[in-house]
Amino acid sequence: MTCAISTTSKRELSSSFFLQGRALKEMHAILKETLEEHAPSYATVKNWVAQFKHGDFSTCDAPRPGLPKTVTIPEVIDQIHKLILEDRRISAESMAEQLGISHEWVGSIIHEDLDMQKLSAKWVPKCLTADQKRQQCQSSEQLLEFFRHNPNDFLS
Repeated sequence: MTCAISTTSKRELSSSFFLQGRALKEMHAILKETLEEHAPSYATVKNWVAQFKHGDFSTCDAPRPGLPKTVTIPEVIDQIHKLILEDRRISAESMAEQLGISHEWVGSIIHEDLDMQKLSAKWVPKCLTADQKRQQCQSSEQLLEFFRHNPNDFLS
């Protein structure tokens, strides 16, 4: 019986084998025997050994180029939600221009964070909550009751 261990732990284990002077094939064989289906591939171990040879024993991710992912902060999500509530027909492109973020991020926030979709050119929630469904049923029943009492004056 094996348990999954993190990539960081696998890399640390490989670095200890490297420092012991074990060969690449031997390291991979031990990892494969010990971790079974959770073992890193031979190519991964080979890549780690190359990094170890250059003195890189770090187990932390190196900083990557580009801007940090700060778009999906609550303030931006609230701004997009506010824009949608003000105009349900607003386009994602228009929101992107107003907020200074990419169209893709706006789409991601709308679909994933706000759980909305475009339906008949309007942004609507994908699923109504139980409370929203109850409110809609009550409103519909009230309107139907008004209509039953006075169908001639209903629209006035």
